Amino acid sequence: MTLGRDKVSFLQLPTSLERLDNLSEELGVNFYLKRDDMTSIGGGGNKLRKLEYFVAEAKKQNATILLTVGGAQTNHGRLTAAVAAKYGFKSAIVTTDVYPGEISANLLLDGFLGCSVYFKPSLRLSEATEIVGKELEASGEKVYFIPMGGSDSLGALGYYDCGIELAEQFRTIGLKRPHVFVTAGSLGTYLGLEFARQNRRLSFDLTGISVLPRKVTAAEYGEKLFGDIYKTYLGTLGFNIDVPPKAAQLDINENYFFGAYNNEVHEVREAIYLMARKEGIFLDPCYTGKTFCGILDMIRTGEIEKASDVVMIHTGGFPGNYAAHHRVEMENELSEFMKIDRSF
Repeated sequence: MTLGRDKVSFLQLPTSLERLDNLSEELGVNFYLKRDDMTSIGGGGNKLRKLEYFVAEAKKQNATILLTVGGAQTNHGRLTAAVAAKYGFKSAIVTTDVYPGEISANLLLDGFLGCSVYFKPSLRLSEATEIVGKELEASGEKVYFIPMGGSDSLGALGYYDCGIELAEQFRTIGLKRPHVFVTAGSLGTYLGLEFARQNRRLSFDLTGISVLPRKVTAAEYGEKLFGDIYKTYLGTLGFNIDVPPKAAQLDINENYFFGAYNNEVHEVREAIYLMARKEGIFLDPCYTGKTFCGILDMIRTGEIEKASDVVMIHTGGFPGNYAAHHRVEMENELSEFMKIDRSF
C-alpha cells in the first residue's frame, strides 16, 4: 500500500539497475540503465507498475472488462490487455487512429491476448470512448476505465514506488546525486518519479524527454496533472508537499520529439542501433529511442558533463520496431547486413 492506496503486487521488484560499461567508455559518462523493460508480463514495460494499482481498484469495483485508450500501437494498451488476461478480465482499447492496413507489432500482440481494438478515426477520443463504454455496459459488462498511458493520480503511484526503489539502489552502489532521464509521453511516469522525489526528498535530479507535441508546453501540462496529484493526496498520512510545483520547476526537455509523435527519425534509429551494437539492448523508435537520442545529444553538446552519473529508465516498447512505417525504414537501412547467396 502506498499513500493509502492498495495494489496487486504481480511484479518481481526491484528491476535491475545496470552500468553499461561499453557505452560509458564510448560516451565518457557513467551510464546506467534501469531495466523496467524487463518486467514480467506481456513483454514488459513501465505501464505495469501503474497497472498494479488499477487492477486492485478494478477488482474492488467488481469490473469485468478493462477499457483504455491510445494510439493503434499503444504499449499501454498491450500491457493492459496482458494484465487483464492474467487476472480474469476482458480488455478493450479505443483509438482514433486510422487502421494501419496490417495487424503487426502491438496490434498483433493485442490479438494474442484476446483484446478488442476499436478504430474510430472519425470521432474525438472522448466521444469514441463514451460510445464504446456504453456499448460494453449495454452488453452486460462492468467497465473499469484506465486513462491514456495510465497517467492519473492513481497510476502515478507506480512510479512514486519506482522513485523510492531507485533511491535505495543509488545508496547501495554509492551514487550520490545521479541525473535520471525518462521518457515523457502522457507524463504519468515522469510525474510519479517527481512526486516521489519531492515528497520523500530523494537525492537525484530528474529530466523528462518529451516525445510528442502539445498545444501547451509539456511542463504546463505537467503542472496541471501534478495539481491533480496534490489534491488527491493532500492530507494523506505520509504526504509532505506544501505547494505543488509550477511549470518552471518541472524539467521536461522538448527538443527531441522531432516535430511529431511516433514519427520516423534517422537520428533516433541511429541511437537505437548504437545501444544494440554496444550493449545488446533494444530500444524503440517512439519512446526510448528518442530519449536516448536526446541524452546522446546533450552529452555531445556538453549539457551533460563528462564523468557524470547518468541514469536512463528503459520503459520498454520493443514491439514498436515492427510497426510498418518504422520497419520499412529500418529494413532499407539494414539491408547491407543481409548476405544473400543468389547463385542458385
